[in-house]
Amino acid sequence: MPVELKVPVVGESINEVQIGQWLKGEGDRVEKDENVVELESDKATVELPAPVAGAIVKVLKQQGERAAIGEVIALLETSAPTDGEKKPKPAKKPKADPVTTSEAQPAVAPSARRALREHGLSAEEVQASGPGGRLLKEDVLRHVAEQDEPSEGPPATPASPVTPKTPSAPVPRPAEAEARRLTPWSPSEVRQEEVVPMTPIRRRIAERLVEAQRNAALLTTFNEIDMSPVVALRQQHREAYEKRYGIKLGFMSFFVKAAVDALKLYPQINAEVRGEEIVYRNYADIGIAIGSGKGLVVPVLRDAERLSFAQVELAIADFAARAQKNQLKLSELQGGTFTISNGGVYGSLLSTPIVNPPQSGILGMHTIQDRPIALAGQVVIRPMMYVALTYDHRVVDGREAVSFLKRIKDLLEDPSRMLLEV
Repeated sequence: MPVELKVPVVGESINEVQIGQWLKGEGDRVEKDENVVELESDKATVELPAPVAGAIVKVLKQQGERAAIGEVIALLETSAPTDGEKKPKPAKKPKADPVTTSEAQPAVAPSARRALREHGLSAEEVQASGPGGRLLKEDVLRHVAEQDEPSEGPPATPASPVTPKTPSAPVPRPAEAEARRLTPWSPSEVRQEEVVPMTPIRRRIAERLVEAQRNAALLTTFNEIDMSPVVALRQQHREAYEKRYGIKLGFMSFFVKAAVDALKLYPQINAEVRGEEIVYRNYADIGIAIGSGKGLVVPVLRDAERLSFAQVELAIADFAARAQKNQLKLSELQGGTFTISNGGVYGSLLSTPIVNPPQSGILGMHTIQDRPIALAGQVVIRPMMYVALTYDHRVVDGREAVSFLKRIKDLLEDPSRMLLEV
């Protein structure tokens, strides 16, 4: 009797998931507790293990389709034949076994997989251009078109003992050449589009960003920071720090510690509008925006005011590593009283970050760039960073917002103040 593979409860208030990448296909052998498929929710991506050892005899929900909690998405048979007992499906061309090769690669779009089968290609033969190394259908068609192009140079002709003289071809006049250049372009099969369902995480991001713009009174204030003291401090203690803690001393820990200090002085930015009331906190749960393969995630540093520099760095490194593997827990993505986003890692010079509701503020870091500044009556070159604070004007006044950002600047330009709390 087939064993049903059902969608489990993946988190509080989550009623449905979207089917992600199938790690096993129909006919594939699976062991008990071996991951079979990825399930995507608006919070995170989880992998569903097989409840028993056997083979997948039927996939009921394909990648991109939605499934409710408790719904059956596949059937397993403990006595079903394995791949070795099945006759392989022949490819249209004997060039390669595209099904086996392409399905072994997780970054192959479904439309690209079909194109590989049609042309008898393997994924390894085609150069991918999609996000995160994803192989797209356009990549396959472009590869086929390039292979079908004739080789450069005139075709070889048999030698003739007598070559008659023929008049040379007339040289096109400028008007004719221009007319040829302006010949309307005709689309080819290489120009393709791929329709991909929006993932639950991306849908949730879109909903929250629109919600923030619609329900909050958002303003952004800017400042710039001379990062010379922090750069020098990191350089001075780099080797000793790495030897003791096994991790590099980054910039984020300085900004987290500075933000905690500034939030104590200006608690409005750490507050939340709840109906007709304002909720103030005496703790700081700092969300750290991290880019993952599924989109932007914001894991939270709980009680950041109690963490040391090393604890902050270790926690952020752990978040980043697990975000790339879709291993963050739902509890780690919930809550948060303030957020820090570092667009500088992507080269952003300046931006206006959007508040993550129901929070009232977000600090945006940007790339460090050597720029000339006036210092003590002289023009000097310093590593400068623009910083931005977007805040909800319903609870935060401009004075508090500007003062908060100025406090961040003062602490980063004199890090010893964070230790002395002055």
